Amino acid sequence: MTGRPWLDVVVAVGAGLLLLWAALIVALWATRPHGSLVNESMRLVPDLLRLLGRLVRDRSLARGVRIRVWLLLGYLALPIDLVPDFIPVLGYADDVVVIAIVLRSVVRRAGADAIDRHWPGSPDGLAAVHRLARTTPTTAAPGA
Repeated sequence: MTGRPWLDVVVAVGAGLLLLWAALIVALWATRPHGSLVNESMRLVPDLLRLLGRLVRDRSLARGVRIRVWLLLGYLALPIDLVPDFIPVLGYADDVVVIAIVLRSVVRRAGADAIDRHWPGSPDGLAAVHRLARTTPTTAAPGA
């Protein structure tokens, strides 16, 4: 206690936000893709962004799915990240983890065929996306 109530509130709120941020970082670390999937996923980011754009424009998907994707695109567009990008590896890996979490949520609601239908990249890339989303592909290759 500093004797100044407003300062106590500011310190308490700051400490609470710092604790919440630390808990979020731990949660991201715990849900991160394992092995070389993070590096592989970072190479897929351009195709993942095109996939997200296609999912947003698909009116056959539930509104909740499209809202999740819009929120993800907003997060990716903001210059403020959960982990600043200047921190090696984790700076960019947090974006991959957030994308993976949203993809898992989209697949749970829309099905793996939505990912297969809209995937713009190679079959190997699609296989990596299914590993990232922890799903199995519904087709052999996009457009096949």
